[in-house]
Amino acid sequence: MPYKKLHIETHNRVGYLLMESGSRFNKLSITTIRELKRALSQLEDDAAVNVIVLSGHPGESFAAGADIGQMLNFTPAEALHFADLGQSLFEQIEACSKPVIGALNGITMGGGCDLSMACDIRIGRESLKIGHSGAKLGIITGFCGTRKLPRIVGKNFAREIFMTSDIYSAAEALHMGLVDRIFNDDTFWNEVVVFAERIAGHPLNALSAAKRLLNASEDIDLRSGCLLERETATHVNSP
Repeated sequence: MPYKKLHIETHNRVGYLLMESGSRFNKLSITTIRELKRALSQLEDDAAVNVIVLSGHPGESFAAGADIGQMLNFTPAEALHFADLGQSLFEQIEACSKPVIGALNGITMGGGCDLSMACDIRIGRESLKIGHSGAKLGIITGFCGTRKLPRIVGKNFAREIFMTSDIYSAAEALHMGLVDRIFNDDTFWNEVVVFAERIAGHPLNALSAAKRLLNASEDIDLRSGCLLERETATHVNSP
């Protein structure tokens, strides 16, 4: 079944999952989220892919948030379903056996910010605009943003981001730890490709194990984590 809101490309062991809503700004509608889940499964099952890049390239936005037009007409039950759907996508990204790089090519707001936080590595272009404008709109995210953001940038920055609804530059996001790298606008996509291909050149079993262990570090104590690492290394490192 063809995709309506995105398309997939694969080159040199990298799978590119590119959102393309047909308008200036990618919105996380129900259709878009469902297609992202299906496309992510497709790339995870593709033996020729070691790394997945999620982006809105070459458009103006990574994702401009949830589709507010849809949300305004939700019943409470529909709102709950929508939150569940979004959370299931982000859980799928985090559980994916392959590294997922968020290439934040433009506006990354609200639910788009939540989507970026599910990625293992976030790369922003120099002209990036990122933030969480829910408070200004009188809404609150249902996509786990209030849980994920403090873990990434700390509680103080998280409070500021959520409560001010300010829009932050790439430099400010890098300072807070909301993005990991910034690439120049003119060379952004080429640098993303080089970066992704460098990681994709590593054996997938080591990449998968590292991702699994690093994600587990947030949820288990130090001793249990060390034991888990020992057991994982025994299997990964054995010929």
